[in-house]
Amino acid sequence: MTVTIVGSQLGDEGKGALVDRWGGDADVIVRYQGGDNAGHTVVEGGDEYKLSLVPSGAVRDKIGVLGNGCVVNPRTLFEEIDGLRDRGLDPDVRVAKRAHAILPYHRVLDGIEEEVKSDSDLDAGTTGRGIGPTYEDKAGRRGIRIGDLLDAEVLRDRLEYVVPQKRALAEEVYGLDVAASDHADAFDVDALLEEYADYGDRLATDGMAINCSQFLHEARQAGDRIMFEGAQGTSIDIDHGIYPYVTSSNPTAGGAAVGSGVGPTVVGQGEVVGIVKAYLSRVGTGPLPTELDGTDREEELADHIRERGGEFGTVTGRPRRIGWLDLPMLRHAARVSGFTGIAVNHVDVLSGLDELTVCDAYELDGERLESMPATTEEWGRCEPVFREFDPWPDVDWSTVAAEGADTGLDALPEETRTYLEYVSDAVDAPIYAVGVGPGREETIELANPFETA
Repeated sequence: MTVTIVGSQLGDEGKGALVDRWGGDADVIVRYQGGDNAGHTVVEGGDEYKLSLVPSGAVRDKIGVLGNGCVVNPRTLFEEIDGLRDRGLDPDVRVAKRAHAILPYHRVLDGIEEEVKSDSDLDAGTTGRGIGPTYEDKAGRRGIRIGDLLDAEVLRDRLEYVVPQKRALAEEVYGLDVAASDHADAFDVDALLEEYADYGDRLATDGMAINCSQFLHEARQAGDRIMFEGAQGTSIDIDHGIYPYVTSSNPTAGGAAVGSGVGPTVVGQGEVVGIVKAYLSRVGTGPLPTELDGTDREEELADHIRERGGEFGTVTGRPRRIGWLDLPMLRHAARVSGFTGIAVNHVDVLSGLDELTVCDAYELDGERLESMPATTEEWGRCEPVFREFDPWPDVDWSTVAAEGADTGLDALPEETRTYLEYVSDAVDAPIYAVGVGPGREETIELANPFETA
């Protein structure tokens, strides 16, 4: 049995909370794409854990796997593992030997490239963590994989091939004086070899490096339940998102098969749950048709939602752009991943508003569109067709969550139920859960995806 968790929008939908909740019934939790830009926040026993790379299930004593579709910064990996251990946890994390490693030069070049793009309309708003440059090297067949770190001779060969290229790029294209900069070690073969061979030794000593496909196959053969944890969101999927304002991997459900080595028939026979935020948020540039940024009133609403929802990047701390819920975006997400159910988070954030609006469709060149157009340029020209809803009152959401354990959606205000039913009908998928706060106990669970099959 597998469950795949997918972000339905632009990231930041609250996937970590659902992975944490339903992950209690999983044996293995697998990250299948992305790197240390995931930004999952998990609340356990009143304690908050901010994870950017380690799978969210680590907080619940599950085996966490970073699949071959991930790019892994060993520095971040061991910092997070050691930090969790300092707080009394004992995370069991495995890393695919086929996953690619983020090297210091990737981060340096990421920062330089984004700075170059900052004055253009191509700024993707990256976290500057070297994710994109690492995926570029992967596609260019000059990457260094986790398995390479286990053999110092192989690692030296790989470094001696790629580092001179990266140094030349930094110096000759971007004009960086490497020797005189703070980044000299990032382009020094010997310095990199010493540090990353040590990471390889720790991976080997701790038994962390695995053949991911085989490991997961054997887990399934043993009857283990597997959860696939997507990072980011559908609309920043490199193939299905608002290119070029996208991430460098596939957050959609198809990425779970490719990024783990588990066949698509396995993922397809399981549950695929789309995580939805009750409004829209976005870090980075690019179009956002429903954005609240026009009138003073819209900006006041955006500020209110941003502050109440804590809409600041987990990894970057940057304030997120805010917009009304976008149904064409959700229909697109449901189609490309094949949702069997959805979870809607942050309904509490919208309580007490004077107005509540949803984008039901777009209008483009006189035509009504129910889903996102294929090009970002067309999407940027779309005018939202709004539908108004009655706002719901602010209530004691902890009490609502407690009552919801017995009564389900009936514990919610009537206006909230109407809103949720509309979303469910629009994406043709039942609601499995509703988040009314950040804690695990503040989620009203209507169905456990591990028990629906």
